[in-house]
Amino acid sequence: MMKFTGKGVYGAIAIGKIAVFERQGMRVKRVPISDPAAEIERLEAAKAVALTQLGEIYEKALKEVGEANAQIFEIHSMMVEDEDYNDAIAEMIRSQSINAEYAVAMTGENFAEMFASMDDSYMQARAADVKDISNRIIACLANEQGTGELSDEKVILCADDLAPSETVSLDKDKILAFVTANGSANSHTAILARNMNIPAIIGLGEAFLGEVQNGVTAIADGFTGELIVDPDAETLTAYQKKQQEEIEKKLLLQKLNGKENITLDGTRINVFANIGSVDNIGAVLLNDAGGIGLFRSEFLYLEKTDYPTEEEQFRVYKKVLESMASKKVIIRTLDIGADKQADYFHLEKEENPALGLRAIRLCLKRPEIFRTQLRALYRASVYGNLGIMFPMVANEWELQEILALCEQVKEELTAENLPYADVELGIMIETPAAAIISDKLAPMVDFFSVGTNDLTQYTLACDRQNPQIEHFCDTHHEALLRLIEWSAKNAHANGAWIGICGELAADTTLTEAFLRMGIDELSVSPSFVLKVRDTIRKIDLRK
Repeated sequence: MMKFTGKGVYGAIAIGKIAVFERQGMRVKRVPISDPAAEIERLEAAKAVALTQLGEIYEKALKEVGEANAQIFEIHSMMVEDEDYNDAIAEMIRSQSINAEYAVAMTGENFAEMFASMDDSYMQARAADVKDISNRIIACLANEQGTGELSDEKVILCADDLAPSETVSLDKDKILAFVTANGSANSHTAILARNMNIPAIIGLGEAFLGEVQNGVTAIADGFTGELIVDPDAETLTAYQKKQQEEIEKKLLLQKLNGKENITLDGTRINVFANIGSVDNIGAVLLNDAGGIGLFRSEFLYLEKTDYPTEEEQFRVYKKVLESMASKKVIIRTLDIGADKQADYFHLEKEENPALGLRAIRLCLKRPEIFRTQLRALYRASVYGNLGIMFPMVANEWELQEILALCEQVKEELTAENLPYADVELGIMIETPAAAIISDKLAPMVDFFSVGTNDLTQYTLACDRQNPQIEHFCDTHHEALLRLIEWSAKNAHANGAWIGICGELAADTTLTEAFLRMGIDELSVSPSFVLKVRDTIRKIDLRK
């Protein structure tokens, strides 16, 4: 038995035989030519074929992964016709009197290296797209398909990497899982795999390809990122049990998919999902969440070694909004500090960081960081149904400063002729102060979202990360429930809606109590959406 560990990009388990992916050879040689003009005509003909193929792949992707994810192939079509890319190829053919295949290969490598050397992880991932379209054009020049064939048996497909077009072109019915030596979580292949609901593991390293063989039984665990080759009987049995549990969850999905979150007496409630990155969108859609109730934007900051730019943030927010179409997406502004630290912020050491410079306090102390994020959010707002949520608010004056800054940002964008949409603004109720003065705060916002994790620790004076006092950290404490109910009453009295996005939202022993308080939305981890929906549909508030 051998184990290899990479990064799981779609949580599911596959058990089956390995198939090592082999492409048809496209060895490109430098060949002198005597007629550059004719060679460029040959190139144009190959590009026309490539564009036709990309159109067909786009239509296939549209059916399998939806419009937002199929757009990559429209982008590929645009790249095939990119002026800089084509000028570089044509110039190489003319100046060096060489064959089109070699000119495409060299230009593709040069452009891929340029993207790979960039600091932006999104742009780095575009290197694979350049290689993909270059290989396609070369294959068209050589009249080859460029991809390997699979057997009729379902397999765990192992490869060095897979181009987006290869991922979509493969027969999904023959794939149990994708496992690759390279690749990134930001790659379109990873995104497509998630949206095709196929278990996927990336980044296992080149060495694993030398160890695996066709036909050997393996387990691909998309949750942990482990590939277990030739498992022993005990391991195989354990994973078969785990896989069966996942199947039962999927049966629950089939039973509840598309159903409303409505009680027996007709009370409706939104069930949204909490996520920490764009990688989790597939899980949101798979579990049929009504929207995203908490998108933790700090992952953008924690994954970098310097402040993310406005453009970097804009691209991420735009992608999330487009992926969710018209469904509500509530993005929480930066919540750095306490247990979430990034060295480049140069935050001073604090005796009690949970009560220190964090979240909205940090944003108001460093408005240049906050303004950059707000600009990116408002610019992205035209691509979907956005709500912006501010964490750790405890004072009226804090909210007044936040709203004033939002107005300034909108005025700036208007002056720059940059469009933005109407955006719902809300605050998190996660300090007792915010709950107690919720009657003052509610008229200033569109919604509240109760962050029960922090509200619990601040109300009970219990460090939620200290296992020694876990017994004292009573999440059902009457004081906590009273604060939530008081906040709900004040929200509704002032025309605002209220949700819960902390872990308590998934506690189905409290679901009925929350509904009786008037909670309008529960936002939970994607895997809990169906469980909460099932509970809601069994409640009768008339009793």
